[in-house]
Amino acid sequence: MSTTRIGSFNVENMFERPKVMGRNATKHAAPILAAHARFNELIAAETYTPEVKEELKEHLATLELLRSDRSKYAILRRIRGRFLARHRTGETSVVASGRESWVGWVELTTEPISELATRHTAQVMRDVGAHVLGVVEAESRELLHMFSASMLKHVGWTPYEEVHLIDGNDERGINVGLLTRDDHQVITIRTHVYAKDSSGVVFSRDCAEYHVRTPTGPEVVVLVNHLKSKGYGAPGDPIGARRRFRQAVRIARIVNRLRDEGHEHIAVVGDLNDTADSECLRPLFQRTGLRDISEHENFDWDHRLGTYRGVNEKGKIDYVLLTPELFAKATGGGVFRKGVWRGPRTKNRWDVYETMTNEVHAASDHAAIYADIDWTL
Repeated sequence: MSTTRIGSFNVENMFERPKVMGRNATKHAAPILAAHARFNELIAAETYTPEVKEELKEHLATLELLRSDRSKYAILRRIRGRFLARHRTGETSVVASGRESWVGWVELTTEPISELATRHTAQVMRDVGAHVLGVVEAESRELLHMFSASMLKHVGWTPYEEVHLIDGNDERGINVGLLTRDDHQVITIRTHVYAKDSSGVVFSRDCAEYHVRTPTGPEVVVLVNHLKSKGYGAPGDPIGARRRFRQAVRIARIVNRLRDEGHEHIAVVGDLNDTADSECLRPLFQRTGLRDISEHENFDWDHRLGTYRGVNEKGKIDYVLLTPELFAKATGGGVFRKGVWRGPRTKNRWDVYETMTNEVHAASDHAAIYADIDWTL
């Protein structure tokens, strides 16, 4: 085989997803997700000052956990020690003195994904047919393997030969992984989950590094990413923007380190949660020479210029970025959006699966994106 299709697909979890992130989530989703993230960050403090305790209570109120350990969207897990005192007066106080005095956390409640949605996810993978597929928002390696082994057969395709996933930093079970087939073999894996800079841990999930040997010999290094999301912090997303910038800086450093080591063929794939012209992603392009496969003259956009829902340019947040040497071997690529829901009022409509008759049946809010590489060029 002289060709390799490299793809990226945000599957938005295959079997279960946090209820607050579901398609029927309310306008309160962003505050709940922000409260969940900040609460679990604060409880790691060695000492809970009065100010920290007050903020912890504020987040518990948002999560509706002040009077009960379980609410519609969240659960307060307490394994050892005492964290709260719930008084008969209706008041709740934080009694833990710090991280060492109790063991616990807040987790988001989950709900099952529609069986049709899971099947459509498998159909997208089958129809894209990537030999090397970066997967975003998969729950675990076990479930990703189960999905490949069972659902791909269910839709008339063969499972991927290799299924890789390392747990990342996201406590919601939102991880990145890699699937390979047709004798594309992963020979080296590196995780960057512990990468730090002066501001702390860099990656919200991971920048998973996979070295893949292709059937004709050349090795391609694939970096699978899911950068910090927008929308769960203050208006304008200043915290998220800074985090994405830090992540882009570190990815650029990894790419340049790989090139210094002699690796010419590198692909950065995944959901980068921003547009290519954003300040956040500037280091990826200005410091590495990476090129977006969507710039290729033979790239097929499939009716829209974005990858997220029905949004055009501002919704182009999923990527297959290639080093110049790898881009020179690209013959084209495309966006595959048949598993993305389109509303009845959507203009410039794309084809969807006939069985996708409701938004809950969508494979994902994200279209898959791919690049075709010809190793003979």
